[in-house]
Amino acid sequence: MSTIAVAYEQPACQTQHAWARVPVEPNQAQRLALKQTIRELLVQRNAVMVSHYYVHPDLQDLAEETGGIVSDSLEMARFGRDHAAQTLVVSGVRFMGETAKMLSPEKTVLMPDLDATCSLDLGCPVDAFSAFCDAYPDRTVVVYANTSAAVKARADWVVTSSCALEIVGALHAQGQKILWGPDKHLGAYIAKQTGADMVMWQGSCIVHDEFKAHELRDLKAAYPEAAVLVHPESPADVVSLADAVGSTSAILNAAKRLNTNTFIVATDNGMLHQLRLQNPGKTFIEAPTAGNSATCKSCAHCPWMAMNSLAGVAHVLQTGANAVHVDPALIQPACAPIDRMLSFTQALKAGQGQAVALMTAGAMVEGIGAA
Repeated sequence: MSTIAVAYEQPACQTQHAWARVPVEPNQAQRLALKQTIRELLVQRNAVMVSHYYVHPDLQDLAEETGGIVSDSLEMARFGRDHAAQTLVVSGVRFMGETAKMLSPEKTVLMPDLDATCSLDLGCPVDAFSAFCDAYPDRTVVVYANTSAAVKARADWVVTSSCALEIVGALHAQGQKILWGPDKHLGAYIAKQTGADMVMWQGSCIVHDEFKAHELRDLKAAYPEAAVLVHPESPADVVSLADAVGSTSAILNAAKRLNTNTFIVATDNGMLHQLRLQNPGKTFIEAPTAGNSATCKSCAHCPWMAMNSLAGVAHVLQTGANAVHVDPALIQPACAPIDRMLSFTQALKAGQGQAVALMTAGAMVEGIGAA
């Protein structure tokens, strides 16, 4: 294995504005009124809600109650593409709205707050990333889904945390060298698991980067019966303590599968809502972060995800504000590496081997680019 951590100057990710924009929590009467307003507006506008696992539980519940979905970013976009609704309300962060628009360019895509973004996206501007790619022209460019449409258009492959290991492993088996971006922790985990030769962009998620191994060990000692569930965007010493490592869907599956009733969870604490809903009677404990203190109890939650609110959803449905736009010239090149990923995963599900899956991955079996 040859893993090169390249020191590359990147802009700092400023979050102060995001913290300042977190909406005021509505009281119970306001919550009920907003939910009823949104239900009516969804019907009037022929709209559907798609919510990420990390947003407020109210937005997760309302999406499911009104025929929408709670899922990861790519599945949100695929659901919106396949749904009959002509308007999609995306509760998440900016790259998720962009992906939904890319897959459904003919539909209206609205977001409660267009300033809700992601440190991985912010920390990987397309001009700098393109220059980084140009410095390694012999490498296959693989980018995580948590990136802008412009960065996706620069890539050969787009991956999610649920398929990244398989795709990079298959590329490595074919002798290809990888240029990976943007999450350095996920990249290091993949390199360790696959042995792939990887050059890495040095980005990170501001939430997962804060989980601390020494405090996690102390928590494990206090709950020796607990299984530890970790997202691979976390630092390596945190990942090493996990009983299960994986994507949001993998974490949900592990909570059902593992033979214990107590779990320590090292991912955004928005996940706790679905974990508890799907596993009644089980106990889920937040893993410690650098911000778990008497003065900061919510640092395991993305500040930008917190900018999504019931009031924001009602506002965009009433006014049509905060529509997501993607440069039409980017849609096909940004969708092509997603198509390769979906072709690969479909081939694997069909029982084909990795080499065959990669050979057929150029076919746009999902038809995203033409959606």
